[in-house]
Amino acid sequence: MAHRLALSTNYAVAYAVKNCDVDVIAAYPITPQTSVVEKLSEFVADGELDAEFVPVESEHSALSAVVGASAAGARVFTATASQGLALMHEILFIASGMRLPIVMSIANRTLSMPLNIHNDHQDMMSSRDCGWVQMYVSSAQEAHDTIIQSYRLAERTDILLPVCVCYDGYVLSHTYEPVDVREKSEVLEYVPRVDRPHVLDPDKPITIGVMALPNYTYEFKYQLVDALTKVPKALEEVDKEFDKRFGVSYGLYEEYMTEDAEVLLVALGAVASTAKVAINRLREKGVKAGLFRPRLYRPIPVDLWKRILEKAKALAIVDRAIAFGGVGGPLFTDIATIFANDREKPLMMNFIAGIGGRDVTVNNLIDMVNIAFKALEKGRVEKPCIYYGVRGVDYGGY
Repeated sequence: MAHRLALSTNYAVAYAVKNCDVDVIAAYPITPQTSVVEKLSEFVADGELDAEFVPVESEHSALSAVVGASAAGARVFTATASQGLALMHEILFIASGMRLPIVMSIANRTLSMPLNIHNDHQDMMSSRDCGWVQMYVSSAQEAHDTIIQSYRLAERTDILLPVCVCYDGYVLSHTYEPVDVREKSEVLEYVPRVDRPHVLDPDKPITIGVMALPNYTYEFKYQLVDALTKVPKALEEVDKEFDKRFGVSYGLYEEYMTEDAEVLLVALGAVASTAKVAINRLREKGVKAGLFRPRLYRPIPVDLWKRILEKAKALAIVDRAIAFGGVGGPLFTDIATIFANDREKPLMMNFIAGIGGRDVTVNNLIDMVNIAFKALEKGRVEKPCIYYGVRGVDYGGY
C-alpha cells in the first residue's frame, strides 16, 4: 500500500528517509537541498521520527558526523549539493574506505565560480571516483523509491558501501509531482535492521580507520574495488525484491525505443524525460532514434551498457558537466573507454549542455540527434566534443 501525496523531490526524499526509520541525521543547509533536511527536522520535532538530528557547522562536519554514527552501527542520512559536496570531498573517501553504509541525497548544482545556484552535474562528477555507489534518478517517485532501495543495498553484508542518490537541482528538487509514499511498516519489512560484522562497541573493542603503510594500503583499496564489482548484481536483486513488494521496478538503466535505433541519445537524470519527447517527435518523422538513461552510474555495469549501446550506429552523449582539460565530458569518456578495444564501434559524439542551469530543450535534443546523423552520413566525426549552445562557438562542420 502507499499514500499518494503531491511532493517536491526534496520532500519525497525526506519521506523515504523517515520511513526507513533512520537513527541519526546530520545536516547543514545548502541550496537546493535545504528543504530535505528542513522537512526531516520537522519530522523529528513533531515526534514522527525518533532520530538524533544534529545541526552541524559545515558539510564537512555533516558527513563526518554520520561517519562516526555509522561506525557505531546507526542507520544514518545526510544531504548536500555543489560547494557542500566539494567541502565533503575528503570525507567521501573515508566513508567508502571504511565501508560504511551511509545514504546521502544530492540535489545536483553547479560549482563556483561564478556563483550559481542552478543545476548541472559538475558537483558529483567532480567526485565520481570516490568509491561511493552513485545513482541518478529522473523523477520524484524514483528518488523516493531509490532512497529506500539504497538502504537495502548499502547495508547488505556483501556490499557495505555508501550510496548517493543524485537528482537535478530545481528541475527535480523543487518540482512537485504525485508521489506514492510507501507505508512505513512495509518499508521496514523491506529494509530490516541487519547485524553488521564490524561496528564500534565498548564491550567488543575494535579499531576502525587504521593507519596503513605501503605494504597493505593497495590491498585495502582493492577490497573497495572488489566490493563495487558486486553492486550491479546486488542492485538487480534489491530492485526485484522492491518490485515484488511494491510493484515497481527501475533496473540499472532505462531504455526507450532502443531496439531499432540508429542513433541513441545517452543522458543522466531529468534531461532524459525531455529526451523522450524529442524521440517521439523524431519517430513521427521516421527518424530511428532512441534513448539510453543510465540509473546506476558508479560502478558502471560495463557489459550491460555495451550490449545496448553497440546496437546503435551513433551515440549522442549528453554531459551536464565539464571535464576541464580533458577530451570530453565524464559520461562520454566512460563510454569511449568501454569501446576502446573494439574495432567495430558506434560513432560517438559528446554534447556538453545545460551548464549552470541553462535549459536543454526538446529542440536542442532533436538537433543533437540530427548532428549525429550528419556524422553518420559523412562516416566520421569532425568534432567529437561540442559545447552545445555556447554563444559564438562553432560546432565544427555541422
